[in-house]
Amino acid sequence: MHRVTVDLLKIKKIMLELDDTIAPKTIKSLLGCLPFDVGINVWGEELYTDKTPINVGAENPQSLVDRMDVAYWPPGKAICLFFGPTPIGNEGEIRPYSPVNVIGKIKETEKNFIKNIHAGMRVHFSL
Repeated sequence: MHRVTVDLLKIKKIMLELDDTIAPKTIKSLLGCLPFDVGINVWGEELYTDKTPINVGAENPQSLVDRMDVAYWPPGKAICLFFGPTPIGNEGEIRPYSPVNVIGKIKETEKNFIKNIHAGMRVHFSL
């Protein structure tokens, strides 16, 4: 297990716990790129980053994810934090825009802060 901090500057810090048994190549690439700053956006109850320096293809891709999953979206080179439903999911499911590499869990369950996130806001990923 690896722990990564996502610092939503002036809003909050989120701890991620990465499990390299699910998508080891993706996690290795992510850890090798740390630290980095990137813009972040909101889509339903998902936070997703702008293009990151991570460059990995599909690795055990998932079309549906669970609440609090952390994933990497290969087409956009983005990290996705799933706090709840997305606009395209059916009731009771969380559906990414397209399949993602699930890499771990968000260790924070409170999600009210999402309303304070503005498109392109800078966030800092670090160990």
